[in-house]
Amino acid sequence: MTQVDFYFNVEDRLRTACMVSAKAYARGLRVLAYCADPEAGQKFSRLLWTSPATGFVPHCTAGDRLAAVTPVIIDHDGSNPAHDDVLLNLRAELPSFFSRFKRLVEIVSIDEEDCRQARERFKFYRDRGYEILRHDLSQRAQ
Repeated sequence: MTQVDFYFNVEDRLRTACMVSAKAYARGLRVLAYCADPEAGQKFSRLLWTSPATGFVPHCTAGDRLAAVTPVIIDHDGSNPAHDDVLLNLRAELPSFFSRFKRLVEIVSIDEEDCRQARERFKFYRDRGYEILRHDLSQRAQ
């Protein structure tokens, strides 16, 4: 069953997404960053070029010819995931295909609307018996 991680009280969702992607990459895991649209994916890609400042996280879009061998895939469609390690949900809605992944990461900002939508997703996962780990980032420097 998919393990669900909620990172909440996040000041900057994309920087936190970069941090999570870098940690997963360092552990030999592959990440599918599920973005809202191509523009959001491009913004995330640009940030991955500089985060972390001391390293590089190899990434490409789902349609790239190197997607099968690239650790971080940026996708806005979700129709053909290249792996099943970690799904990083950067969308407001629940990814319909999340259960095929070993791990799902939800990043929740301090924005009220984002929190409301995340609570709905949290209840969905909880009510179906998924193991949920909570990470409160309000106490950490990002």
